[in-house]
Formats: sequence, structure tokens, C-alpha cells
Amino acid sequence: MSADTAVPARTPVRPAGYGLVRVGKRARFLVHRRAGVVAAALVALLVAVCVAYLCVGENFVAPAEVVRVLFGQPSPDELVVGTLRLPRMVVGLLVGAAFGVAGALIQTVARNPLASPDIIGISQGASALTVAAMTFGLTSYTVLPYLSVVGGIAAAALVYVFAWRGGLHATRFVLIGIGFAIALRSLTTLFLTKGDYLVAQQAQIWMTGSLNGRGWDEAAPIGWALVVLFPAVLWAARAQRTVSMDDDTATALGVRLGRVRLGLVALGVVLASVATGTAGPVDFVALLAPQIARRMTRTAQIPLLCSALLGAVIVVFADLLARRLFSPTELPVGVLTAAVGAPYLIWLIIRGHGGRAGGNA
Repeated sequence: MSADTAVPARTPVRPAGYGLVRVGKRARFLVHRRAGVVAAALVALLVAVCVAYLCVGENFVAPAEVVRVLFGQPSPDELVVGTLRLPRMVVGLLVGAAFGVAGALIQTVARNPLASPDIIGISQGASALTVAAMTFGLTSYTVLPYLSVVGGIAAAALVYVFAWRGGLHATRFVLIGIGFAIALRSLTTLFLTKGDYLVAQQAQIWMTGSLNGRGWDEAAPIGWALVVLFPAVLWAARAQRTVSMDDDTATALGVRLGRVRLGLVALGVVLASVATGTAGPVDFVALLAPQIARRMTRTAQIPLLCSALLGAVIVVFADLLARRLFSPTELPVGVLTAAVGAPYLIWLIIRGHGGRAGGNA
């Protein structure tokens, strides 16, 4: 074939709003431009919040000394920053990121902004088993996250079974989840009344969601869980696109929707349960972070990276306020997140988003 009659190579069609990022010679990725800008801004905000967290306290530490401690250089503030504040902040970062991704995955499958782990009973299931263990004398924070995973998975399985009626309708899924959340919270209260007073008091603080006393021992389980689950999160980011399609289109493309949805929900349940076992049920983080991220990026599906970053920002900033608002008294971080999340939940219900977003999921 001559050069005059050669067929020109086709340029791949690129969706509007996306840019092509090259990694090496062969690897290419489509990245939503606005989502990339928002993620970069959230990273900068998260760094600023973390620096403020390490600097502010009963004794103010200069940012230069914080940097010295982080880089392992000798500093008179090594005890305050490296031993007291840094481990607690790392736990807050991991917990917030886990809740953010968990909420994004479950809301994606349910197609409902109300489908948050702390609304549909997952956090309550994790709490019930964890408080039961604490009531019977198991108070090790290194073991509690694993028990929370079991409780969260059990609660999610019950909600899934009772909500299934020839399909998974989003509104029915949320309503049955709310019913299980109330029942499981009542069961948790029963455990509290049967336990020792001091243990019950400790469990009550844990149920509010608190980072008080958290350190490297508590950061290790959730840190390893996030490392192990990272490949699954990468898969979930890709699988979200097919779940966001209507059922007929996805099925025509050969997507096994049942398996994909089950995988996304299972991943979200595990992340929410591990986070709950680490810091308690920090309410409304999984509800707020994904919806704010989606409104900021204006993407078709909820962005997992931005949800994780927003979840981390919310928890760390809320814990900073919890430490300093009524100093020297420290509030549980869940008190601050609930103070913001509860009005947002009421606004969602009044606007009727839960009903309009419903559909066959």
C-alpha cells in the first residue's frame, strides 16, 4: 500500500475532562483533570492540618522543631511530638482514610448517599461484638480491630440477606440497615448494663469514637490492613465505573454485576470494621467524605482518593479541635464529627436525596 493510500492510525477517544498520564514508555492512565487538582489541594490541606496538629497543644511546638523530630534529629520536643502527638495523629489519618473509602464504596453500590457504614448497621455490628468482648474482659486495642471485622461482616451479611428480594433495591437496603443499626445499638447497650462499671465506662467512651491514648500499637493493625487491601482498592477504583452504569449496559459489556457489587461491599465493610475497631465508631465520616469529594470533583462516580484524603482531613482536624476546644478536657473525636454530620444527614433527608438516588443496585 502506498503512502498516499495508507489508512491513518486512529487516535483513541478520550472522555471529556480527562487527561492522559504516561508512566514510563508503555503505561498510560486516564486521569480526571478536576479530580487531580482537587486531590493535590487536599494533600496540601492535609499537610497543613497535620503540621498544626503536631504544633498545637498544651505546649506549642515550633514548626521547625516538628520537622526536626520527623527527620529523626535531636530535639527537646521529641517526647511531646514523637511520642504523644505523632502516633495519635497517624491513627487518625488511617482511620479517616479507611472510613472515607468505605463510605465511597458502599454508597456507590447502593446508589444512595445515606448508605454509610454508620447508618446501615455495619459500624453498630462491629461495635456490638467489640463491646461484648470488652464486657467479658478483653480490652486489648490490638485485638479489637479483628473482632470488629467479624462483627461488621456479620451485620452486613444480615442486612444483605434481609434486603434481597429478587434484587437489591437501594431504598430497601438503607431502611433495613437502619433497622438493624437500631437493634444492634440496643444489644450493645445491654452489654454495657451487664458489664463492670469501669469497663462499661471505658466502652462508652470507645463507642463515641475516640483517639485518646491511641499509639503505634493501635496504628499497626489498621496500617497493615490498608497495605494488604491496597491492591483491592485499586481494583475497586476501576470497578466503580462499571457499577455506575445502568444494569442493562453493564450486562451487555459482560460485567458480572453481582460479583462486582459483592466485592465492593465486602471491601467497604472490612475497611469500616477495622477503622471502627481502632478508634470506635467515629460517626458520619464515611457519610460526609464521599459526598463532599464528589461535589468537589464533579465526577460520575465517587473518587476514592479524594474520599480517603477528605476522611483523613476530617478526623485529624476534628481531633485537633477535640483536644483544644475545652482544654484541659479532651472530647472524643466522634463528638465533633457528629456535630457536623448530623445536620448534614437531616439536610439529605429533607432534600429527599435518599429517595431520588434509590434504584436497583
